[in-house]
Amino acid sequence: MLMSDRIGLRLKLQDLNVFMAVVQAGSMRKAAERLNTVQPAISRSIGELEHRFGVRLLDRRRQGIEPTEYGRALLACGLAVFDDLRQGVRTIESLVDPTVGEVRVGCNATLAGSFVSAVVDRLSRRYPRIVFRVVTAYVETLHRELTERNVDLLIARRSGPIADERLDYESLFGDSFSVVVGAQNPLARRRRIELAELVNEPWVLPAPPDRVIELVAKEAFRASGLDYPRATVFTASPEVRMSLLATGRFISIIPDCILRFSTRRPELKALPVQQSLSSVPVGIVTLKNRTLSPVTQLFIDSARQVAKSLAKTK
Repeated sequence: MLMSDRIGLRLKLQDLNVFMAVVQAGSMRKAAERLNTVQPAISRSIGELEHRFGVRLLDRRRQGIEPTEYGRALLACGLAVFDDLRQGVRTIESLVDPTVGEVRVGCNATLAGSFVSAVVDRLSRRYPRIVFRVVTAYVETLHRELTERNVDLLIARRSGPIADERLDYESLFGDSFSVVVGAQNPLARRRRIELAELVNEPWVLPAPPDRVIELVAKEAFRASGLDYPRATVFTASPEVRMSLLATGRFISIIPDCILRFSTRRPELKALPVQQSLSSVPVGIVTLKNRTLSPVTQLFIDSARQVAKSLAKTK
């Protein structure tokens, strides 16, 4: 029997759980508090792990405890092990009733309030006992949440190649963008507008870390030989942009998915700007080689159907 096989047989899930708690807490004292035990028991579990592997798993530093290279490898293993156990439990539960369970979806705030909400509405009507947890953040945080298995999948824009080889991407639809004003804005009554006419309007533009709309806008203005407009307001919040547009005074660039999927935006009006704005693909991001629960697969199937219906309405 290989050494790795002997270690695997002797490795206790409890010790692995303790190790993960120490890394997440940053100290053995805090980990003991979280696990409702005493610090000597935590130290004993870590010591047994390091003895079994024959390597140091944790570095004790002034700022706290950090995993070594070996510790990071074990942490990744632990995340996968406990995730597989959770997924196994969810699969067993779904065998009893495939319409019951929980799906955790990560996305940005714009997609959460538009496309993802449409998928949730569609699926919850058919399976009212499914629980949906929608986690909103920017792309870097979302990728971390997925790789740490805190969410089951992402619905995300793809502005370039997926750099992380651990991730799979499936395209759903191309989300285009429109120049938008409030319905009370005088521009809303125009039938034809050149982008050059809008440069001096009071713009509401996205702030970092939301770079996608900024890149789309800069490309459109540059293609028309124009400088990027001076913004009156910079904000990363789509809700702030919506509220300011509703006043009828401001102008912004908005993803079309908001206009298509939100029934609460009659106060917004897409302008008939002659210059076209780029489209950005939106798709499903999952972890490679990770078994998806039946409920998660139901969500993915529903997302495909909503995206297909979207393509038919264009």
